[in-house]
Order: sequence, then C-alpha cells, then structure tokens
Amino acid sequence: MAGRINDDDVKAVRDAVPIDSVVSEYLQLRNAGGGNLKGLCPFHDEKSPSFQVSPSKGLFHCFGCQEGGDTIAFVMKIDHLSFSETVERLAAKAGITLRYEEGGYNPGHQRGERIRLIEAHKIAAEFYAGQLASPEAEIGRKFLAERGFDQAAAEHFGVGYSPAGWDHLTRFLRGKGFSDRELIVSGLSQEGRRGPIDRFRGRLMWPIRDVGGEIVGFGARRLREDDNGPKYLNTPETPVYKKSQVLYGVDLAKKEIAKTSRAVVVEGYTDVMACHLAGVTTAIATCGTAFGGEHIKILRRLLMDNGSARVIFTFDGDAAGQKAALRAFEDDQKFAAETYIAIAPDGMDPCELRLAKGDDAVVDLVEPRTPLFEFALRQIVNRYDLDTPAGRAAALDEAAPVVAKIKNVSSQHEVAVQLAGLVGILDTQFVVRRVAQIARWQRGGGKDQGGPQRGDGRRQRSYGEVQAPSGPAGPALNLRSPAHRTERELLKLALQYPALVSPAFDAYGTDEFTAPPYAAVRQCIQDAGGADGAPADYLDAVREAAPNDTVRALVTELAVETVFAKTVDEVYAGAQLVQVRLRAVDRRIRDVQGTLARLGAHGDPERLAAVQNELWVLTQYGQSLRNHGAAAL
Repeated sequence: MAGRINDDDVKAVRDAVPIDSVVSEYLQLRNAGGGNLKGLCPFHDEKSPSFQVSPSKGLFHCFGCQEGGDTIAFVMKIDHLSFSETVERLAAKAGITLRYEEGGYNPGHQRGERIRLIEAHKIAAEFYAGQLASPEAEIGRKFLAERGFDQAAAEHFGVGYSPAGWDHLTRFLRGKGFSDRELIVSGLSQEGRRGPIDRFRGRLMWPIRDVGGEIVGFGARRLREDDNGPKYLNTPETPVYKKSQVLYGVDLAKKEIAKTSRAVVVEGYTDVMACHLAGVTTAIATCGTAFGGEHIKILRRLLMDNGSARVIFTFDGDAAGQKAALRAFEDDQKFAAETYIAIAPDGMDPCELRLAKGDDAVVDLVEPRTPLFEFALRQIVNRYDLDTPAGRAAALDEAAPVVAKIKNVSSQHEVAVQLAGLVGILDTQFVVRRVAQIARWQRGGGKDQGGPQRGDGRRQRSYGEVQAPSGPAGPALNLRSPAHRTERELLKLALQYPALVSPAFDAYGTDEFTAPPYAAVRQCIQDAGGADGAPADYLDAVREAAPNDTVRALVTELAVETVFAKTVDEVYAGAQLVQVRLRAVDRRIRDVQGTLARLGAHGDPERLAAVQNELWVLTQYGQSLRNHGAAAL
C-alpha cells in the first residue's frame, strides 16, 4: 500500500510555494490594503472581489462563499486533486524531493490519476514536438511555413506532429510505464481491434494547456487528402480535459490579459499564433466549441471585471461568423467588461491577414471599434427593408426581444435607444417602452402581462397603452457602459470641481444624460443655480433641489466618490464634457438618419431639405468636437 508523505516535507512544500504566486495563475490579484490581495473568487460567481489572499500568512479566504485555507487547500479545491496529488504537484514546482513513510518513495505508485494523466500529456507533447523534425513531417512543416510560422514559432507554441502509424505514441508511452487503461482514459489512445492505438495519426499537433500551464489535451489538424477524419480533431472529454473550460493560449496570454485588462478572442490555433507573433499577446481561442459561460468565468477572473476591461471578438464575416457573434452577444451581459467585435477586410482571419498585410494589420484589426451589441443588432436589422413601415416593424419585432434579454435596466434602455436609430424609428421612447414591456413579459415566463407588441397584429397595442416611467429608476451604476461612465464622471466634476467644467456645463440639457437618475442630478444642479460661479453652499443647494431622497442620495454619492483620473485638471474635465456632448450629437445624428430613412427619396422636398441640412450641421459639429475637443464646445 502507498505510504503517506512525510510531515516535514509537507510543511516544506507549504512554506516554499508562495500562495499569491499559485493563486495568481488562476485569477488576477490586486492590492487590498494591509498587505493583502484581492480578486474575483474562482469558487463562486461574483461581480465584485470578495476573495482575499494573505501572502504573509499563506492563507486565502472568500467572504462571499466562505471557502478558505492554505496553498494546498486552494490547489486541491480548484483542480479537484487529492491531498497527496496536490503536495506532489507543488513539490515538483518547488524542486523538493518528497519522502514517503510506510513504504518509501515510489513515485509511479504514489501519484493519483490526474497527476498521471498530466504527465502522460507532457511526455506526449515532447514526443510530438520531436517528430516535427522527421522526414514524414515535411507536410506539417510546409503547412506552418505557408502560414508564416518558422521553427522558432513552432517551438514557442509547442507545435508537433503525430506519426501516421497505428501505435507509435501508444508504444512510446507504454515504455514510459503507462498502462493501457491510463492511455485510453487520457484520450491519447483509443481502443483498436487488437488493443489501444493512437488517437491522433498523421496530423499537426497543438498542445492545449489550462490556466495553470499544465498540458491537458491536444488539437490536431488534418494534413493529407486521404485522411477522412474532421479538419480539426480535439482530445475527447477526459478527467483533465473539458472543452468548455479550456482556452487555447491562455497560459501565454494570462499575464498580459491581467496587466492590460484586455482579451482578444479568436477562432483557431493558427490565429492565436499569428496574433501573438504580431504583438497581440492577449489572444486566446476556444477549442472546438462555442465561446460560452465557463470561458467567460475564466476571463472574468483574469480581467477582474474592472470598468476599463475590454474583450474583443474576431469572427469571420460569413454567415457562420455572424451566427457566432449573435451567440456571443447572448452571453455579453455576463461580462462587466465592454465587448467589441473585429472583422478583417475580405473576411480574412488574423492568420490570413498577417500573411497578406503584416503584423501591423493584425494589431490594427483588434483595436476596439464596433461594440458587439451594435454588430449583433445590425445583423438582425439588415435583413429587412427599412424603407417600408412593414420592414421596420418586422425588424423591431425580431430585434426587440434580443435587447429585452439585457438584465441591467440602464444598459437595456441605452441599447433600445440605439436600436431605434438602427431601425429608423424616430420615436425612440416607443422603442424603449416596447423593449421594457417585452422584458417584463419574458421575466414572467411568457405569461400574459401585457404581452409583447408585434408587427404581425398579434397582441398589438397602441402607444398610449404603455406608460412611461414617472421618474428616475434609481441610481444607474452600469459603469460598463461607456456613456454612463462618462456621464457619471462629468457629474462628479460638476459637483466637486464646478469651476473646471464652467461655463460649458450649464449649457448641457438633461437630455444629454442618457441615464434617468443622472438626468435628475443634472436638473438639480440647474435648479440650484448652475455650476458657474458656484457659491460656498453650492452642494447644499443642489441637495435641497433634489425632488426626493433617492436623487438626494445620488447627489451625495457623486459628491464624495473619487474622480477616476489621477490628475484632475481642465484637460480631463474638457475630455468628459466633449464625450458627453459628442455622444448626444451622435444619438441625434442617428435619429435624423432614421427620419431620412422614413422620408425616403420621395418625401416632401422642403422637409427633406431641412432634415438633410440638420444632418449636415450635426455631422460638422461632431467632426469639430473630434478634431478640436473642448475648444469646439
């Protein structure tokens, strides 16, 4: 029977491996004060960090789910290992040789299943990498070279080659002491008529690592025409490989993702390679499955969901890519990060783009430009003829339920306003009310609560039957929304540093603040006499002008909340003024464009000319704001 690990060795392992270095392999940690670190708990889903690590004490504790313990307890919990498996893994990391009591040191028998399977994959990866230099692998080397990857690139990513014979790897691993059962369970081999045979044969091989850097599976690319298997063949589900819980390249990208609060999601192994070699070292990819909830949890822990976090998806411009974008949009609100989409010209993927136009083109591709929700809605709306009332109604019928799924009311309102502009419906409040109505209906499980309006005549309601909300809907804390975040920042400046935003701020209308609570605070400032020349009792006057305790509490909150910038000066204040005004101008431009779409080419000439003139003026003003900043206000 296997002996237990010597107690002194367990203590040595615990002392030798700092808990913060181990935990930071799985999530981003930030200073929590008092020598502690904090991050998003990996053991339960949370939006604000309640998971704390004390490096000096060697302990962790989550104040949300109450999980806690030392380094060994953390690894046991997160990787589902036994005590001895965990100590052995950490000992290997620290270079400590363990002693075993009641039977002595016999590593082949002491290690648990996970440790054995991980070791089998590590040895297999070394075997495949060595085979890439063989004469048989010339077709694989050519495949890589044609895509711009040299030997150094292959070595950096661990790319290898699986020989075309039946059992080359199987026999090699048997020689290393692995049993047939272990080879089958690992997914490296499969049952043949006369025993185990290699699962991967005659293919280019990419090792897939988990967040901790352990090889847990492989992705295999078909090279020969006589290979009747799928183009890409991945490791099947095993005790160590769950495709919904792994991201290719995350081991290489995790530090940069945590450092920059940015992640780029691409579609394949070669795209990850191309991005990293081009300098986009935050690129990761799913492994033969759609990007889903478990992948989001991994990224959220690395991004820590701070307000500036960004996730950029790259999808092909074809129908499959558009479908993938819509699927990603359904999970969008699980992030606190802003999500964007990037589509290369001519539908090229990052690998093709790098070959055609170089590294700079790849870097430029993943600069955030188009919000994912905007792209997703355009894919829906563009299928309809928006020049006709029936087309606009049908587009709204399909798109509104998608927007209604957004749980955050502030985000839902903002996206509904933009949907009105996309469809060309001038009455934005009708679209907002309709989306809200569908959301209520969806929350009720589709039961009759007024029912969603439809353009096909079923459950149709007139505008007058839907009542607008009677006031602010409570504090808008949706700081993932760029518009709301900037509006909040401008209001904090107007309350805390009124001289910096004067006199421009007093010319801003309440309609330039898209969140109703923020618009209410703007009204309070106006009713108190404005920010320009604010007297000593300015804040008291603004609080007194509040119509109710909810708005008054928000005024107080904004008056004491720290301004985001390290340096609060006229330049920063001007930037917030410009952003709020520019978004208001852009919203109005979308409204006017919707009006033009409704008027069509055969509308009233005078009305058409007036609308076109307004659009020209707004466009010029928007361009001036972009070019000259606060000087154009």
